[in-house]
Amino acid sequence: AFVGAHRVNGVSELHTRLMRETVFRDLHALHPEKITNETNGVTPRRWIHNCNPGLRGLLDETLGQNWVTNLDELERLAPLASDAAFLERFAAVKHENKVRLAAYLREQTGVDIDPAAMFDIQIKRIHEYKRQLMNILEVAALWNAIRRAPDAEWSPRVRIFGGKAAPGYAKAKMIIKLINDIAATVNADPLMQGRLRVVYPADYNVTMAEQLIPAADLSEQISTAGMEASGTGNMKFGMNGALTVGTLDGANVEIREAVGDDNIFIFGLTAEQVAQRRADGYSPSDAIAASPALSEVVAQIASGTFSPGDANRYAALVDDLRHHDWFLVAADFDAYHACQREIDVLWRDPAEWTARAVRNVAQMGRFSSDRTIRGYSRDIWAVDPVF
Repeated sequence: AFVGAHRVNGVSELHTRLMRETVFRDLHALHPEKITNETNGVTPRRWIHNCNPGLRGLLDETLGQNWVTNLDELERLAPLASDAAFLERFAAVKHENKVRLAAYLREQTGVDIDPAAMFDIQIKRIHEYKRQLMNILEVAALWNAIRRAPDAEWSPRVRIFGGKAAPGYAKAKMIIKLINDIAATVNADPLMQGRLRVVYPADYNVTMAEQLIPAADLSEQISTAGMEASGTGNMKFGMNGALTVGTLDGANVEIREAVGDDNIFIFGLTAEQVAQRRADGYSPSDAIAASPALSEVVAQIASGTFSPGDANRYAALVDDLRHHDWFLVAADFDAYHACQREIDVLWRDPAEWTARAVRNVAQMGRFSSDRTIRGYSRDIWAVDPVF
């Protein structure tokens, strides 16, 4: 396929570099002109204009309507990140979206959530490299910490998951089961009232995403570095005013370049460090032992804390985490846990949180699919686009 192709395209700068340096290294040396980069994009017609009417109206009033077909117009929002009146209106749009989502999730799941809490959302195909497992392990660690000090200053959170597993992907299905078991334990704990809720609505699809994304405060993009080609959920969330917590993977790298280090939460090993850690003989059991928070959670899962009456339910999952952990969940866990506590601190400064959210929206122009299609037209197909 490589030899016969006119071009071989990477869908983010990191993905393109890794194709040249790893997967197609020898072929790239023979055909250095073939591998090109056209970073993925998403359409603002669906992912702002259609699914977020409140933000659409605010953008129309502030910028006019040209942003719909020229997303670079969003850059004109940047100065408004220091305008208190605009921040108030932007925050009001977000709150309305969260009220609407809370009603939807109550109807779908029966779980009551507070729109004033941080809506922390990970919606993706369930796969080990995307590390929904690390997310739910951190939820359990937070649950433990809150139970030990319920009167400490906790930033209220709602952790929302969405996604499906491939039919034959048994481990992914076991992760889904674990998420729901931990959710049931957390949500039944009266100490978590006003502090922590976990929700996993069933049958995730694009229609559900159109409700989740406009309401998100925090976007979880936590894949093992070097594994995600690009991702587009990260772009959709950013366009709708969510801050990103993530690794330097896929298009997260370019989002950080666009929004700046102060407007994104980056943690964990880089792609090069992941490769080196594996080459050096990574020991997940040592990484777990070095983390009191993770050790406690793994022991709880192994003993049946989250699966009463079936203590061995997650034996295979725990064994894999302790002895294999190809996707370095244990290696990145403490960095992720610490980053989440930094996020808690920022959440307690609503004006600064909203200012950073506005700065994210302002820099999302490069992630429009219009830019991607123009790039394909110019660099690969050699045709004139009609827009």
